[in-house]
Amino acid sequence: MTELLEKIILYWQFPFVRNAIVVGVLISLCSSLLGVTLVLNRFSFIGDGLSHVAFGAMAIAAVLNITNDMPVVLVITVFCAVLLLRTGNNAVIKGDAAVAMLSVGSLAVGYLLMNIFSTSSNLSGDVCATLFGSTSILTLTENEVSFSVILSLVVVLTFVFFYNKIFAITFDEDFARATGIKADVYNLLTAVIVAVVIVLAMNLVGSLLISALIIFPALSAMRIFKSFKSVTICSVIISVFCALLGMIISILAGTPVGSTIVAADMLTFGAFFIFEKFSRRF
Repeated sequence: MTELLEKIILYWQFPFVRNAIVVGVLISLCSSLLGVTLVLNRFSFIGDGLSHVAFGAMAIAAVLNITNDMPVVLVITVFCAVLLLRTGNNAVIKGDAAVAMLSVGSLAVGYLLMNIFSTSSNLSGDVCATLFGSTSILTLTENEVSFSVILSLVVVLTFVFFYNKIFAITFDEDFARATGIKADVYNLLTAVIVAVVIVLAMNLVGSLLISALIIFPALSAMRIFKSFKSVTICSVIISVFCALLGMIISILAGTPVGSTIVAADMLTFGAFFIFEKFSRRF
């Protein structure tokens, strides 16, 4: 145990490790805030769809030789989030069909572009790192860290400032409209925030595992708590704890960061699920 603690202290001295942990905690915090709303509204699939859009956007940035691709990916993903929300309200193309079209199309186009315009000798490694996160969280530049911190603060402050409005449209959108709340505006705001969270989370868990980062903490918290505020707070604690645990294990054991964090989230959900079953019985 002492040897393990000394190893953690040793790694903490490296700036890239400290940057990774700070950004990872902020990303997990932002993901958990939106997760409760998305799960209750049954919009969990939107996160999955937009994550594939972000993969396609990263491929476009790579083709254009843009080194700092986060702003480009952010703009494209936010635009598609708005487009998805508008299309989902269309009577011709339903919401789930629109997500499926955008998701599969972006994933296919992104992989196609990476193949056609590839400048890397290890295409499979690049694709795997983008899809599953790999160790990209440990290679963040100072600009990317600053950008991630600013976006995370914007997401947290937006959620706190508009908490009552988000709460209202989450549980009863029709009643919220009747009381004068502009539900369409706040739905749009939620979609934009989700897009921002997804762009942030790609460096941590990769585009294919982002949904797990959003959904699992919320579902775990719902096993124990019932009020919106309690579930949200518990979800934040679970998400941050699993992110820290996953990153520490990943750094010490050399396992993929994203997969390790998601595995920690899954184990936590299993523990909360078992606890709920036993608490109901006894």
